[in-house]
Amino acid sequence: MIKRHLHREIEKLKSKILELGAQVEDNLLKAVDSIQKEDIELAKKVISRDQEIDKEEVELEEECLKILALYQPVATDLRFIVSIMKINNDLERIGDLAVNIAERIYFIKVLEEKMILSDILIMAKKVRNMLKKSLDAFVNLDIKLAKKVCESDDEIDEINTKMYDQIRDGIIRRPDYSIERLLSVLTISRDLERIGDHATNIAEGVIYLIEGEIVRHKLMDYKV
Repeated sequence: MIKRHLHREIEKLKSKILELGAQVEDNLLKAVDSIQKEDIELAKKVISRDQEIDKEEVELEEECLKILALYQPVATDLRFIVSIMKINNDLERIGDLAVNIAERIYFIKVLEEKMILSDILIMAKKVRNMLKKSLDAFVNLDIKLAKKVCESDDEIDEINTKMYDQIRDGIIRRPDYSIERLLSVLTISRDLERIGDHATNIAEGVIYLIEGEIVRHKLMDYKV
């Protein structure tokens, strides 16, 4: 009887985390679109929606803590709830970073270095794909997909490093140009790189859930 109630509560948690993930994913998409389209109103919607995301993150954490206290789960059930709490935290951080990106709209609107912005959009597409795959891996308990997400993180890091080089060259080439504008692009690149890190964290959580192994900070062969 208790086991059945516990599994019912765990299914509710799963539904809530997927709902939160969908909202965060959509807000990230809108944040990037606001930059691409130079749409201030869309950026404002991203910023205002973050309060709702934060509220749901807190409610979900409280639900997890309540279940831990009431049912004292063990083994796989315990790992699942711990994974939910970790994913919940990563999604909240991705939501914050999406807001940071949207807030750059005021500087991007006057940006002349459109080539640099196009590279940002390529990076954003790859990061959104990482986030989607990490959530899909969680839904389907797909360890191969989770490991592919972890593999992709190196590529995002390389693009971020390339952005540093492009911004440096831009400042050298146009010393009269507003450095703050170029640094805003660099900020977006760094935020996207961090979102990639959080998507990787979610994928690592899936690996922990399935295998019971914490792979964070470990040298691991993610090739499948």
